[in-house]
Amino acid sequence: MTRGPGPGAGGLDLNAMMKQVQQMQSEMMEAQEKLKDEVVEASAGGGMVKVKMSGDLRLLELSIDPEAIDPEDAELLQDMVLAAVNEAIRAGQELATSKLGGIAGGGGGGLGGLGLPGM
Repeated sequence: MTRGPGPGAGGLDLNAMMKQVQQMQSEMMEAQEKLKDEVVEASAGGGMVKVKMSGDLRLLELSIDPEAIDPEDAELLQDMVLAAVNEAIRAGQELATSKLGGIAGGGGGGLGGLGLPGM
């Protein structure tokens, strides 16, 4: 009598795998919701331009020291704002990666935790 590959014979247990995927999706959604409440801060120009951004990359606050406003050099202020916003985005993405990466399997963002071949 020949038996097909079952869970004990080296085959994939699809029910268990689907439960893992559903649990991962649930954890991911919960972590993404929590990111909305996280705040990262960045600054440029020695603190003359400050930015606060949520973990889900929404700009929450932008403050500019009045001394940074030089009508003769608007380009410098623009550069400081760009630098601060870009740094806040980078920090927000890093925060999201650290919070969400572990859920998807070892921080790499892959599905290695499922034990799938080639993952």
